[in-house]
Amino acid sequence: MPKSHLLKQWDQEYIWHPFTQMKDWAKEDPLIIDSAQGVYLKDTDGNIYMDGVSSLWVNVHGHRQPQIDAALKKQIDRLSHSTLLGLSNTPSIELAKRLIEIAPKGLKKVFYSDNGSTAVEIAIKMAYQYWQNVGQNKKTSIIHLKDSYHGDTLGSVSVGGIDLFHKVYRKLIFKTISLKGHGWQAIEELEQLLKTKHDKIAALVVEPLVQGAAGMLMWPQGALKKMRVLTKKYNVFLIVDEVATGFGRTGKMFACEHEGVSPDFLCMAKGITGGYLPLAATLTTQKIYDGFLFDYKEYKTFFHGHTYTGNPLACSAALANLDIFQKQRTLTKLDPKIKFLEKKLKMLYNLPSVAELRQKGFMVGIELTGRLEDRIGAKVCQRVRKYGVILRPLGNVIVLMPPLSITIKELDFLVMATFRAIQETENEK
Repeated sequence: MPKSHLLKQWDQEYIWHPFTQMKDWAKEDPLIIDSAQGVYLKDTDGNIYMDGVSSLWVNVHGHRQPQIDAALKKQIDRLSHSTLLGLSNTPSIELAKRLIEIAPKGLKKVFYSDNGSTAVEIAIKMAYQYWQNVGQNKKTSIIHLKDSYHGDTLGSVSVGGIDLFHKVYRKLIFKTISLKGHGWQAIEELEQLLKTKHDKIAALVVEPLVQGAAGMLMWPQGALKKMRVLTKKYNVFLIVDEVATGFGRTGKMFACEHEGVSPDFLCMAKGITGGYLPLAATLTTQKIYDGFLFDYKEYKTFFHGHTYTGNPLACSAALANLDIFQKQRTLTKLDPKIKFLEKKLKMLYNLPSVAELRQKGFMVGIELTGRLEDRIGAKVCQRVRKYGVILRPLGNVIVLMPPLSITIKELDFLVMATFRAIQETENEK
């Protein structure tokens, strides 16, 4: 039996895939990626596909990026892992300094973890414990946005607002306050809430500018800035989840920069290592850090940690990632690509099933008409593979989020392939 057939058999026999209805998966012919180069993936049968979603929003400068490859090879000859519990290591220190240098002004400290969910959960726990440590014991509530998504651990699910993902866990999670509206309606609701209950609210957690998992929902210009003004006025911490929006996805290093916002917590993951290794970081202020500086006997330490916190290999990849941003002027070169993409996407409005296009930088959502149970988005993403493109939908929203290193010619191909796949799916109805 050919190796590719054997791997597909083993996959269906042994692996439980995330966010996947395995009853359907068992009927499909699994696509198994074996290698990659630049913005392209190669499967075990030798077929080549464009990575249209950056391997789930993480790849930044392309696969097998020489500078990151070299950094990892160099680091593996020195140290692969050493704990941050009671010790430190060189790459984690160097990366922390670099992250603070590029982060919004006012952020001073870095707490490492492994993924976006944990980065957000750490921020929530820190915000909650800070108020307990300083004697404001009533400030325990967390506010989040409607249709929010911050990950899949129970703490981050608690501040999630997408019933499809979270409803089944409602009896396991802690109670939060969910804003009911979108855009400026949500801001008005937030202001009234803070006016009357700020003494009981610890923090507001938001996805800045773009709510990714909700289908690339865009916030109006100035909304994030207003949130910052209100949270400062009423002494409530602002937690921004830049897991999806960070590292150039919106056209700037962090989405907060578009509105000059400096939060109390900034959570990052996904693109931090350029798409190479799991790593996350929660950045916070000197004020919050100082709220944990007590004598040991008072037991006000932040009792939280992860085995691979500050892993040297991951931190080395992240340092190389930042070097590439600087040396190759990635963000400067991104601007004409963003403008081209915005112009090219307009052709999709010629398709009857395209209800709306949403874009911020390299984050694109193409909303299709139709019932969720008809799986229109999944059908389009399956069909686009015949044109050599890998996409993954969010319900009936087709997501385009290619690596930042993609060329304009490749962007043109990506949009045209998506157009044809949607058109062909329409014709099947």
